[in-house]
Amino acid sequence: MTPATYSAIRRELAEDPRAALRNCEQLLARNSDDAEAHRLAARALRALGSEERASAEELAAIDASTLDPALIQAGHAMVHNRLEQAEPLLRGRLRENPFDVAAIRMLAEVAGRIGRYQDAERLLRRALELAPAFVAARTNLAMALYRQNKTVEALAELDRLTDDGPGNGVLRAAVVARLGEFAEAISLYESVLARAGSERQPRIWTSYGHALKTVGRQADAVAAYRRALELRPAYGEAWWSIANLKTVRLEEADIPSIQGALAEPSASTEDRYHLHFALAKALEDGGRPEQGFEHYLKANALRREQLPYRAQRTSSAVDRTIALFDSPFLAAREGQGCHQPDPVFVLGMPRAGSTLIEQILSSHSMVEGTMELPDILSLVSQLGKEGSYPQVIAALTPDRLRELGETYLERTQIHRREGKALFIDKTPNNWLHAGLIHLILPNARIVDARRHPLDCGYSNFRQHYASGQAFSYDLADIGHYYADYVRLMRHFDAVMPGRIVRVIHEDLLDDPEEATRSLLDALNLPFEEACLRFFENDRAVRTASSEQVRRPINRDGAGLWRAVETGLHPLRDALGPILEDYRV
Repeated sequence: MTPATYSAIRRELAEDPRAALRNCEQLLARNSDDAEAHRLAARALRALGSEERASAEELAAIDASTLDPALIQAGHAMVHNRLEQAEPLLRGRLRENPFDVAAIRMLAEVAGRIGRYQDAERLLRRALELAPAFVAARTNLAMALYRQNKTVEALAELDRLTDDGPGNGVLRAAVVARLGEFAEAISLYESVLARAGSERQPRIWTSYGHALKTVGRQADAVAAYRRALELRPAYGEAWWSIANLKTVRLEEADIPSIQGALAEPSASTEDRYHLHFALAKALEDGGRPEQGFEHYLKANALRREQLPYRAQRTSSAVDRTIALFDSPFLAAREGQGCHQPDPVFVLGMPRAGSTLIEQILSSHSMVEGTMELPDILSLVSQLGKEGSYPQVIAALTPDRLRELGETYLERTQIHRREGKALFIDKTPNNWLHAGLIHLILPNARIVDARRHPLDCGYSNFRQHYASGQAFSYDLADIGHYYADYVRLMRHFDAVMPGRIVRVIHEDLLDDPEEATRSLLDALNLPFEEACLRFFENDRAVRTASSEQVRRPINRDGAGLWRAVETGLHPLRDALGPILEDYRV
């Protein structure tokens, strides 16, 4: 069929959709795989109010598009992860026909694979505008939203799906888990695993194990991880998930199994760095910390190749923040923002004891624990689109500062289920944005969790993070990051005296009651005995310390750096004088 024929039908659509539909039906009678005729028929049916038939034609158009040579070629390239070949093919197809929904969805998948989730979201919304019944596009949209931490929106898209296949069940479980609904997530995983075939998918067993770990079902979590390893012995994430259980040790017999997995040709780079992390932990737990350190070096080197980090960028961001947030700047904005006192921000370095602080505070009758919330970082990303951050903050009006504070409270409301007056946001990376937090939420409480730099630094080096901590895979980068963090906190102490409450982890270990009383007093909270018995709190905990905070305070993780001190000189050198006076 010639393009001229299609053009004539498109013109006819606006004037006489019934006639356009008849012409489409004639074309389809000659060739039922005419994708463009199906698309035009769908537009005619929508114009005539026949939504169900229109949806059927849209889906038929998508099916027919899969026979297009350009899409077949692009699909083949995507199967082999040759995205640089697939993208121009798909863009060329869309220049020819911008209504090809199958090509739009495929291009969105390309964008998603390289982390351009906003582009993927835009493309998928366009696909669903053209074909609202396109289940694959709606599932992809939910995933793109989930990847951007737009969790509520992702759940809304999943709610619109009628397909309850295993893929959607797993995605829904991940979404509801992020919203703190772990009982529902566990039930969803169990439902998926009960289906034929799904029980042989190691990734689902591992995700199930993560949910079990979060609610304190440690033995069940280990069993789930072990089941994943039965299915795929070289599955690095499952090995690391067991090693990452801070109160569980890998067995001596696991060491040769992990070594064998590392020798497995099918093991991917992702498997290998997970396996090196797991083997390092197993050797360390087995009394061979020096051998373990060698595998930490290998694991971090592999991970750093994937997540390049430039310490100077963080230093420059701190420089810009210090230059902006001087005393006159803050004085000119005093009393602005949203005055609700609800949030308690616990920030600082990862692995500095923030989960312990959160567990203590969330045992108080007035404070609810949530999780590491992405909402401040989302606001920062939003501001970054309006100008250079943090300088763009200087242009914010009093109304805008109040609006940003209100937006934060609105977005975080879904995580508050206990009706308590206060709630905790313990995203550690918020330390860089403490100034913004102060301006938009001047009555929020801010707690700086600080730990000895060598203990904290080596703990970060021993930890593999799912995302967000690219600095942690090089000892020198960790030292520079820690020094920049302390430098900024000292500046805020000078220009906002008393605004940030500091908790030194070692003080909490030395005298838990005194440190807890001091913390509560600084936050204007009455002392409650339950805060000293935080380990009896059965709330879900999502961080790497989830098992540790279910036990009384102990020193199991303290001083581990001493066994490998000679290898930590890059960390020491980067810390500089901060190493000796980190407390202030």
